[in-house]
Amino acid sequence: MIRDAQATQQRLLEAAAEEFSTYGIAGARVDRIAAAANSNKAQIYHYFGSKERLFDAVMNTIVSRTAAQVPIDVNDLAGYAGRLFDRYEDDPRIARLATWYRLERPAEHEQLDVLSETIRDELQQIRQAQKAGILPARYRPADLLNLVLHLTFLWAFVFPELRGQFAKTSRAHRRRVLTDAIKALLATDNTPASGKEGT
Repeated sequence: MIRDAQATQQRLLEAAAEEFSTYGIAGARVDRIAAAANSNKAQIYHYFGSKERLFDAVMNTIVSRTAAQVPIDVNDLAGYAGRLFDRYEDDPRIARLATWYRLERPAEHEQLDVLSETIRDELQQIRQAQKAGILPARYRPADLLNLVLHLTFLWAFVFPELRGQFAKTSRAHRRRVLTDAIKALLATDNTPASGKEGT
């Protein structure tokens, strides 16, 4: 019974990832998710409580897998960014889900524990690396992490008017542009950031 329940939940999460990445939270329909998972709406509400909680479960699963598969490496942030790029290229749903999360989850909404913990850990590692002189201290840890993470999504958020310029570029080219940009970002002087962190 436990295995059956776990298998059902896994099918629901997989079907929900497809649905949410396509339609977002508001546009997603639980009946489509249930049908795609060979399940029913009652099981969705039984296991997850609501459509919104199901979305959160999908995000938690993706963040957990990404953190496990691509842990931050403060000794090689460019390589870390490249591996994140590979993860997003292999599963394009991640960029779309991240976009829906930002659009449809207001700031006052309960934050995802897994994502919050992952970010706290990454910020702490960056902070320690800056103190040790491994990373430049020009940027606050939050600024540096934000720059790296957003650059890894660069190719997922190309304006429609620019897509034709990149239609024939290879994955290797896009990856190289990303990692070169991170290297250039880090090739700065070690001037401490102005102001206190959080300002």
